[in-house]
Amino acid sequence: MGTVPVFGHREPLTRSDLESITDDAHRYELVDGVLLMSPSPRPLHQRVVARVLAAVVPGCPRDCEALPAPVDVVLAEDTVLIPDVVVGRRADYTERALVGVPVLSVEVISPSSRLIDTKLKRAKLAEAGCPHYWIVDPYVPSVLCLTLRDGEYVTAAEAKADHGIELDVPFPVSLVAEDLVSDY
Repeated sequence: MGTVPVFGHREPLTRSDLESITDDAHRYELVDGVLLMSPSPRPLHQRVVARVLAAVVPGCPRDCEALPAPVDVVLAEDTVLIPDVVVGRRADYTERALVGVPVLSVEVISPSSRLIDTKLKRAKLAEAGCPHYWIVDPYVPSVLCLTLRDGEYVTAAEAKADHGIELDVPFPVSLVAEDLVSDY
């Protein structure tokens, strides 16, 4: 079962509608008032999330915090995303969510989320002004690091298989795509 819009509600949903959903092991996001539902992630997906988080945390500045999903990122009252890894300014975290634009948003592609991650979330985060967006595809494997320039994402770095990348922004990070997916 993939990421699917959930219909049956006539008016655009809001953040408070999203918060009223009971915990049922699904992941719910809100984009322009439309509710999206995803099933629980698979072990490969979670392995990559854990390794991306481990690579990001050491270089993360003190005024920021890196967290794995599920953390709501409130971009607007009608748009709440859940990146697989999010880095936000500590001052922007509340008890319930990261309210505002993240410093870095990372998505790990699942077969069911490919279009959502590569198109929809990418567009919404660019529109919101998120300066860095990474897409990790464990099935290639590859890492695409995008930087916002003049309102659009451009490639800052890209690596496939056993090729590595070294980034200085938003902070120092080294990644090798193959290392993110290997089961040792």
